[in-house]
Amino acid sequence: MEIKPCGSVASRKAPAEYFTGSVRQEPIMEAPAPARVRALSVTFEPGARTAWHTHPLGQTLIVTSGKGFAQSWGGPVSEIRAGDTVWFAPGEKHWHGAGPETAMTHIAIQEALDGKTADWMEPVSDSQYGGGDT
Repeated sequence: MEIKPCGSVASRKAPAEYFTGSVRQEPIMEAPAPARVRALSVTFEPGARTAWHTHPLGQTLIVTSGKGFAQSWGGPVSEIRAGDTVWFAPGEKHWHGAGPETAMTHIAIQEALDGKTADWMEPVSDSQYGGGDT
């Protein structure tokens, strides 16, 4: 058993190459091999969002506060809010982030395949964020 006291792992600013706007990541856990699960709490300030990306083994989001959006490539922009759980299948191109006027925090859970949890792509345009076509 290993217990990590609350606040023992530093928060970090999300890398600008993969996120638009102000985003903070707080690592929750990274299981040692042979386990592959990783989890972090991600807070998006209003208007902030991920770039388009995929996960080799899928991703689960648990929205813990606020309201935001999520979209899979070719699908509609969907509102997500506190209490919602979102599943993205392996290889499903998607993005997620806060609403234009509200912050949103979610716990992101994904597994690493060969040490990699995500493949990052192009930024989400303002038109896509606003509900335009992908």
